[in-house]
Amino acid sequence: MAHFAKLKEGNIVETVVVVSNEVATNEQAGIDFLKTLYKDEHGIWVQTSYNANFRKNYAGIGFHYDVERDAFIAPKPHDSWTLNEETCQWEAPIPYPNDGQVYFWNESSQQWELIP
Repeated sequence: MAHFAKLKEGNIVETVVVVSNEVATNEQAGIDFLKTLYKDEHGIWVQTSYNANFRKNYAGIGFHYDVERDAFIAPKPHDSWTLNEETCQWEAPIPYPNDGQVYFWNESSQQWELIP
């Protein structure tokens, strides 16, 4: 199955739909099918990869499609986080603890805090 993201103003993902591989034999064929299906010849559709094989990340509603990076980027979760240019994923100022426990990021203290 092929997955496509419809972009709205600002290249923000509005929706993600699935198209059969028999229809979407390539990206343009899938886009043409969706424009016809939704009767929206001006709509902007971009193929996304469920396995993140291309365009860095699988598109989700609210993600931004960065044309220059050719990547889908999630909304920034916290002001202190930075974008990893290689993966196009947001990273905390300190790594998530790797001790099998579950944590949440506390932006005020700039720390991972254990969920009780």
